[in-house]
Amino acid sequence: MFDKPFQSLVFAAPLVALVLCAAMPAGAAPAKEPPNCAAIAFRPVLSRTSDGLQDAGPYKLRFGRIELKANVKNGVADRYFVQINGKALADAPRPLPPALASCAQAKRLPLATTPEAACTGDRLTVLIEHSGVSRYVLLYVHRAGAWHFCSVGIS
Repeated sequence: MFDKPFQSLVFAAPLVALVLCAAMPAGAAPAKEPPNCAAIAFRPVLSRTSDGLQDAGPYKLRFGRIELKANVKNGVADRYFVQINGKALADAPRPLPPALASCAQAKRLPLATTPEAACTGDRLTVLIEHSGVSRYVLLYVHRAGAWHFCSVGIS
């Protein structure tokens, strides 16, 4: 059917291509950037927890460790707050950037306007927005069928 030289060429060509591809130096893989907008869900602390400062949940990220803390009084959490790598968040400058509004909208959370005094609920979400130089961290709680904005800071 085929000449012997033609058969060897048909079988040798893919083998040569495979060897050349394997021998080529791989370029440096592009550095993975953190996402511009992320929402991380947390559960509240259990009721009847001992009084004092309690961990509601840690979460490990590329840029550090998020810790959701609860201040517990009489066995009930009365306030939640976020720490990054064991440090409190710095105050966010006002007005907040417009990218925060689009990030919150993409995650189906309300706009960050005035923080509520009572930061308690049945679910918690930490929203992280990183489009500029600063990394904004917002805390939302779910209470009475709706999400409520609690706090904002910069890590």
